[in-house]
Amino acid sequence: MVLKTFGWSFAVTALGLAFAAWQWGWEAFGVVLILSILEISLSFDNAVVNAGILKKMNAFWQKIFLTIGILIAVFGMRLVFPVAIVAISAKVGPIEAVQLALDEPERYEALVTDAHPAIAAFGGMFLLMIFLDFIFEDRDHKWLAWLERPLAKLGKVDMLSVCVALIALLVTAMTFATHAHTSAGHMDKSTTVLLSGVAGLITYLIVGGLSGFFENKLEEEEEREHEEEEKAKAEGKPVSAVGLAGKAAFFLFLYLEVLDASFSFDGVIGAFAITNHIFWMALGLGIGAMYVRSLTVYLVREGTLDDYVYLEHGAHYAIGALAVILLVTIQHEISELITGSIGVVLIALSFWSSVRRNKALAAAGGGSSGDKTEVTSGV
Repeated sequence: MVLKTFGWSFAVTALGLAFAAWQWGWEAFGVVLILSILEISLSFDNAVVNAGILKKMNAFWQKIFLTIGILIAVFGMRLVFPVAIVAISAKVGPIEAVQLALDEPERYEALVTDAHPAIAAFGGMFLLMIFLDFIFEDRDHKWLAWLERPLAKLGKVDMLSVCVALIALLVTAMTFATHAHTSAGHMDKSTTVLLSGVAGLITYLIVGGLSGFFENKLEEEEEREHEEEEKAKAEGKPVSAVGLAGKAAFFLFLYLEVLDASFSFDGVIGAFAITNHIFWMALGLGIGAMYVRSLTVYLVREGTLDDYVYLEHGAHYAIGALAVILLVTIQHEISELITGSIGVVLIALSFWSSVRRNKALAAAGGGSSGDKTEVTSGV
């Protein structure tokens, strides 16, 4: 099962590292390897959240996510995206931007750094909305009950997550406006942060809204399918699980790609702390992205999210932490080590809490891990 799921990732890793060593030497081999590990550590929470969405799709759309989706993730976000933001910032063509990355890596890095406030504001707001919508929803299972219970009650207020996100954006932008009198560029940067943050919010609302709309639209059809499945079971006929298809699956796919793009912002920007070489960066981050995809599929096929019910909580807390970190990095530098370790620690804690819960249920009388009874953790 592991080899079948991670086979392509292993193959791409071997080929990528071998190509780096052959083409550029052992230094490139080491840098690509480090970047791969960086991307995996920063995006582990992405895989957990992706799995929660991917399991709603049927087999066809899951394959689309693993084929077309990986092309978008590797070539779009890890190669084209760094070139695109430089081309836009420097007002040059994409070919010129690639030439700039190869011939003048220092200037290329400076242009990406200048574009960071807009990138961080967009990605930070998108991820913040994901976290807020999760934390304000009342759920059967509560990990940090002392925090999640009162927040779930507050979540009954309409549009609360949007209001909180906009307040966070205003506070972030005002940190630049307060310094406008000392530097002519700060006011422009503040405006850029506001516009980019609003764009991130709008993107989340549009993509998430359309996905939810078509998902709800198919509820009646799914109920009918469920009734037919129950009837088939009663008659002894084979039944296969069918996930969302058509427009609903398409918008869920679109949502996943935007989500992956937002998660990859920190990896792309953080990669510049390790190397300015655009092809080393694309190769290392691309290998990491393959593992994120494979891990997502593994979580879906093994039903890990059903067995370890707090994993999704840990991933969303990691998303919230990453959103805050992205917004803070508009003004202050934060080590990639901190960024990556926070997500890993939160998910590890949620996994440990899930294991404790399963043991407690088993000791109490053999309750299954998929039991819908509300169970809370003291972590």
